[in-house]
Amino acid sequence: MNLDVFSLEGKTALVTGASRGLGQGMAVALARAGADVAVADIAALSSDDTCQKITAFGRKAVAIVGDLSQSDVPETLFATAVEKLGKVDILVNNAGIIRRAPAVEFSDKDWDDVIQINLNAVFKLSRAAGRHMIASGRGGKIISTASLLSFQGGVFVPSYAASKGAVAQLTKAFANEWASQGINVNAIAPGYMATDNTAPLRADEDRSKAILARIPAGRWGTPEDVANVAVFLASKASDYINGHVLVVDGGWMAR
Repeated sequence: MNLDVFSLEGKTALVTGASRGLGQGMAVALARAGADVAVADIAALSSDDTCQKITAFGRKAVAIVGDLSQSDVPETLFATAVEKLGKVDILVNNAGIIRRAPAVEFSDKDWDDVIQINLNAVFKLSRAAGRHMIASGRGGKIISTASLLSFQGGVFVPSYAASKGAVAQLTKAFANEWASQGINVNAIAPGYMATDNTAPLRADEDRSKAILARIPAGRWGTPEDVANVAVFLASKASDYINGHVLVVDGGWMAR
């Protein structure tokens, strides 16, 4: 087997929501595999741990600040990444938010906020990436963070479930149009991960026990579990994978 197909030497990537958790893990893993990386988040990243971890591998790290809740930011953010890196070969749509409330109490604002970041921004960033990659003639890789709620409805998270279901469908729709252009569009659906977002669940002994009881692997996932899959989907090793939502959940969906 030729392991060179997993190398990202000479590639450039843009990762959103890269200041911590899964986004940071994926950004650093792409750099470890050889890519220069633009890391984007709502907060300043110039001194962030993500950039330091990337440069430790001898790769270039570019920090971009952008609030994806603003409708014009996705295109501007992508253009900035191209300007700073010269090109973007890999886009990772990872930024996302969640709001929780019973459906009868769920506000219009919570609905709109989640849809704007989790869905509209993914569409606009992917559209910008598609235009760029088609025009370059080099193709590229687009990876979005989906969720187990791309398949399940969840409880008290209607906007999140709707957005992540839509991300899965967008992944397929883009793949149908762009596969022939050498652009691979896929998504990763993480299961229960040990990140800041799940800290309250992990701190709740009863809830954590119930979650672990359903995971055949018997443990919470880690950012590295997702990051390794991101490298695979960003590399030549995945050149014949199109429109797929790859579940990384320790077997949760198999139960």
